[in-house]
Amino acid sequence: MDNSTEKVTLLAVFINDVLTEVEKLNVDKTPIATMTKGYDLTNPYNHVPITIYNNLCAWVEETLGEPTIIAVGRNIGETVYQTLNENGIIQANSSPIDVIEGLIIAAASMIQDDKERGWEVVHTDNTSIQMKRTQTFNSKLQFGLLKGLVSKCASVKNVEVSYLSQVANGNEFDKYLVQWTNK
Repeated sequence: MDNSTEKVTLLAVFINDVLTEVEKLNVDKTPIATMTKGYDLTNPYNHVPITIYNNLCAWVEETLGEPTIIAVGRNIGETVYQTLNENGIIQANSSPIDVIEGLIIAAASMIQDDKERGWEVVHTDNTSIQMKRTQTFNSKLQFGLLKGLVSKCASVKNVEVSYLSQVANGNEFDKYLVQWTNK
């Protein structure tokens, strides 16, 4: 996987989604203030270097644990879902593949990357989607993001997300399997 981050930015709304989860906890927020110093996060449409986001997510995972970074993923999923819905890309009755294709569109428009990295769909069927992460997003955060997005589909229940492969285990990409049962 290409881990370069030079000139890659994302919207400040995603930084704010991380901060929303951290604000709920009684922890020293000095490291966060240091990481985000000098960036205007008041406008959710401001672009912030992805390295700030990646460092913030790494700090959350390392300091606050896996459940917290997965909760951050759910926050980001909520933001993505609302944005897709507001822009007419998905509707209340959208299928899981429609929502995941919307995620790909959202990543392409909310992240500025000359290399056009983000997400790829590897395979789909009636009860699963295989995804490949091609951007430097936090690996564990994606569990909350993917589960949260697909869980919003009215036609599904029992959504589960697992790894098919992991960069941490020497694979080139993180690949995820999103599975569900139909209602």
